[in-house]
Amino acid sequence: MDQIPIAYRSLDPAVPEWLNKGDNAWQMTASALVSIQSMPGLVILYASIVKKKWAVNSAFMALYAFAAVLICWVLLCYRMAFGDELLPFWGKGAPALGQKYLIRRAIVPESRHRQEDGTYHVAEPFYPMATLVYFQFTFAAITMILLAGSVLGRMNIRAWMAFVPLWLVFSYTVGAFSLWGGGFLYHWGVIDYSGGYVIHLSSGIAGLTAAYWVGPRLKADRERFPPNNVLLMLAGAGLLWMGWSGFNGGAPYAANIDASLAILNTNVCAATSLLVWTSLDVVFFGKPSVIGAVQGMMTGLVCITPGAGLVQSWAAIVMGILSGSIPWVSMMVLHKKSALLQKVDDTLGAFHTHAVAGLLGGLLTGLLAEPELCELILPIKTRGAFYGGNGGVQFLKQIVAALFVIGWNVVSTTLILLAIRLFIPLRMPEDQLAIGDDAVHGEEAYALWGDGEKFDPTKHGWNTGANYAEDIAPSPYINGARGLTINL
Repeated sequence: MDQIPIAYRSLDPAVPEWLNKGDNAWQMTASALVSIQSMPGLVILYASIVKKKWAVNSAFMALYAFAAVLICWVLLCYRMAFGDELLPFWGKGAPALGQKYLIRRAIVPESRHRQEDGTYHVAEPFYPMATLVYFQFTFAAITMILLAGSVLGRMNIRAWMAFVPLWLVFSYTVGAFSLWGGGFLYHWGVIDYSGGYVIHLSSGIAGLTAAYWVGPRLKADRERFPPNNVLLMLAGAGLLWMGWSGFNGGAPYAANIDASLAILNTNVCAATSLLVWTSLDVVFFGKPSVIGAVQGMMTGLVCITPGAGLVQSWAAIVMGILSGSIPWVSMMVLHKKSALLQKVDDTLGAFHTHAVAGLLGGLLTGLLAEPELCELILPIKTRGAFYGGNGGVQFLKQIVAALFVIGWNVVSTTLILLAIRLFIPLRMPEDQLAIGDDAVHGEEAYALWGDGEKFDPTKHGWNTGANYAEDIAPSPYINGARGLTINL
């Protein structure tokens, strides 16, 4: 008799009746795509887009955050964001490590939503809690890494190591529970399909706040901060864009038609926004900027996120046009006229690409959310203001939720950094700021001649034998007074 593999036996305990292998496979795939956005996507992007002397430090901040968030997530924070209610905006923290907890059927959210007819809505995906715990971790991790973009090039690495778990506990979990995990904004009917508020608005506002308290980069770094590798920067940006299909496509918690629509809308909006941003660069500056194209791509991805599976595809184009132009104006025009924004050194402009674009997306979702699409995934009947009915109320809810997220992140980020400052300086010492990676980590991104190292044929030549110097006379342009020096 043919032997059936254990994984395919109908009565095998590893394949309970409620498990849908397709949904489970898609959700784990989406998790992998979002993970790749951070590690290696943003690690590569950050390491490449900064000045050469900060490449290692910027990459390490992202790498450390990814690892630290995962451990904090399973030890405490997942259930603070998606567990039983402690407060209207916070869940009861507990480990998500137990066997019985992780292999049972997932429930989202665990605090139930009361329907108009008195029944309760409980979303029960067809896969185990372990899948959901990891999927939601990937969102928490990328939020933390996006925040890091505001303080690259000067934050004390020890302060960053302390800041990551504290901000995760006291800021991220509050937004996640309030909007996704069954908190008061979720019950009120605020829409945040895949993190326009929970992830992007919070990281942009918290990043700007952190940049204020940490202080600016050195004057020389602020005045000239060229990317050290534009092509590698594009590789990181490409991983970010392609990974967004998992970011928004995984939001319905199933491999369903809404996931398909979300993926299409995500890419349509991103492409539109990139083209609009690039066109504005050409019109006003005379040439297209590759960095500008990446920023336009990112604002499009961020803007569509709160409504990716809830708006029609023509609306995704509208959102792309606005996300390619409004953040462009805020970054290129308003930033230069604002005394506050000029004072605060937001290294990568996360305020514009994430806070402004995330807020814009949340408000546009309140206008353009299509009623029939909302019924595919939302627990209560919802529509955007464009479709009449109670849509105007929905738009007001989106505004109130944005104000809550902004206020909470300003206050919590400030208190966390002030507490850390009592024990650890938030800013690197001046000597480290001047030198960069070598002073902070004892490592440099590129082994290039000219960084204090001269070409030595006994070490660097193709023939490094002991008799090399005796066999071949060294060129006077190598070790003599005219030694090779390249200042990069």
